[in-house]
Amino acid sequence: MPDDYNIDSIDRRQILKGTAAAGLIGLAGCSGDGGDGSDGSDGSDGSDGSDGSDGDDGMDGDDGSDGSDGSDGGDSESRLSWHAGGTGGTYFPLSNEFKTIVDANTDFTLNVQSTGASVENVGSLADGSADFALIQNDIASFAKNGTGIDAFQDNAIENLQGVATLYPETITLVTLAESDISSVSDLSGATINTGDLGSGTQVNAQQILESLGISDYNEQNAGFSQASEQLANGDIDAAFVVGGWPVGAIEELANTNDVEIVPIAGDNREAVKADASWFANDTIPGGTYSGVEEDVETVAVQAMIATNAEVPADTVETVTAAIFDNLDELTIKTDFITVDSAQDGMSIELHEGAAAYFDA
Repeated sequence: MPDDYNIDSIDRRQILKGTAAAGLIGLAGCSGDGGDGSDGSDGSDGSDGSDGSDGDDGMDGDDGSDGSDGSDGGDSESRLSWHAGGTGGTYFPLSNEFKTIVDANTDFTLNVQSTGASVENVGSLADGSADFALIQNDIASFAKNGTGIDAFQDNAIENLQGVATLYPETITLVTLAESDISSVSDLSGATINTGDLGSGTQVNAQQILESLGISDYNEQNAGFSQASEQLANGDIDAAFVVGGWPVGAIEELANTNDVEIVPIAGDNREAVKADASWFANDTIPGGTYSGVEEDVETVAVQAMIATNAEVPADTVETVTAAIFDNLDELTIKTDFITVDSAQDGMSIELHEGAAAYFDA
């Protein structure tokens, strides 16, 4: 997207509608046996990113390797496709820890794929090319109810079902310390990476900017790792990243550059939550990123495992049991992922296999 691209010159909702629809139709058609070559965000997330990454997604901006060469062996019924997010976020490494646990404790093999995270992953679950995926709880609700964003408006994903919620996906607004950006209001006129087109990170970023009356900005769209490179190179002024802290792409950036995490706090935070009830208070602890020594207040959504109604109940129950009976083998987000909290913030109908495990 060119640097002179201005968000005022187009209808942002139409962009989301078109690109996320592609996630439901085209991007979701990835093979369950290998990598999709996508950048992606977790977290969104996304934050994300994803961001993911982003993380959002999101969980981003990486080579799209899927962490699996598709040659794990076994018949097709024992191979399950698990769609994650970009390799620069939290979804991808966490999904590979789940893979290690499931492969070791069941007869199933998880093929983990790097993807564009939440919105793309919903499309993959909808058409059955993914058996499980990590998504944001707000995106799950939008998709299931056919509302919230134009990508899902009157296009409810009826077979989408929940398994478990995992951890807060922090909305991280990052810039370089040398910039003049110290609050969200300073983003007017800035060039901002809002996450991959159609990602949960982009959705969250645009929700926040709209809630706070920021409309005059140049929008860039890329995954978390590419966004970090853009910041380091001076190509953008700030980036939204959605994902459980610490996000790998931000850690790497902070190790080579002086960064600042811009707070979403006070009246700004209350305004954002008033417009979008799925946001919750969150804090990035001081010391999470090199050079950022003070706590930073912000907001978060919730990362969750989702599946589709066509996956057999015993398969979902077996995979769920393997993960939650072996949480001591995880090294990522261990303070948040628990059996007791696994239904907190669950925004959609629970799959019967997950319900059997959690006795829900």
